[in-house]
Amino acid sequence: MNNHQTIIQAKELSVHYGSKKVLDNVSFDISQNQVTSIIGPSGCGKSTLLRSFNRMNDLIPSAVVSGEIIFHGQNIYEPHLDPTEIRYQMGMVFQKPNPFPKSIYDNIAFGPKVAGFTGDMGQLVEESLQKSALWNEVKDRLNDSALSLSGGQQQRLCIARALAVEPEVILMDEPCSALDPISTLAIEQLMRELRKQYSIIIVTHNMQQAARVSDKTAFFMNEGDNIGVLIEYGETEKIFSQPEHKTTEDYITGRFG
Repeated sequence: MNNHQTIIQAKELSVHYGSKKVLDNVSFDISQNQVTSIIGPSGCGKSTLLRSFNRMNDLIPSAVVSGEIIFHGQNIYEPHLDPTEIRYQMGMVFQKPNPFPKSIYDNIAFGPKVAGFTGDMGQLVEESLQKSALWNEVKDRLNDSALSLSGGQQQRLCIARALAVEPEVILMDEPCSALDPISTLAIEQLMRELRKQYSIIIVTHNMQQAARVSDKTAFFMNEGDNIGVLIEYGETEKIFSQPEHKTTEDYITGRFG
């Protein structure tokens, strides 16, 4: 076992959209400075779970969340907590790159400006782009539109944009599904590098990707009326080589899903 500290705890987390339950009674701990993969078939609540970690589900009017997400000893769903503050601490990178229709520089500077950053913006932009392994490709064209970048570059820009507000956790919702294999490898390499400074949670449909990049893996399944439940959680190596549940083994070996 590793000796990494716990950074996030999900405790009896359930999510409804209106009367439809999509996640049921999920409890597990996320370790600091590790990559945690969330895997499972379509519609088992993986993205819903990811959005629960930084209260993005608040933006869906019909969403009702019960249970707790403990971050720094506090339930992030306490009514007095500002979800915007939580989102600064847990950055989100989406499935399709979604840069703002602004310059490369302004894409990075936008979040810190809104958050009231008063330091050296140029330095922060450079550091964020260095961390996302994009600086050398864009340093001479920071005033160009972000939309002029390739898909893989745009996704690394979105990672840099998330890093610019200095989060502790990076949430990634299938960050490579719209990218070619070379760009995918670049993002995977980046994740391994970033976990030295951040805790990363990634939703992926790609079994090989989960096996390559993650330290721990949580496997979800649909049960009953398409309700997502956590079947198994543990060290990635063990989940992929000696899973405790036959359902996990069947999914990983491609018998269904």
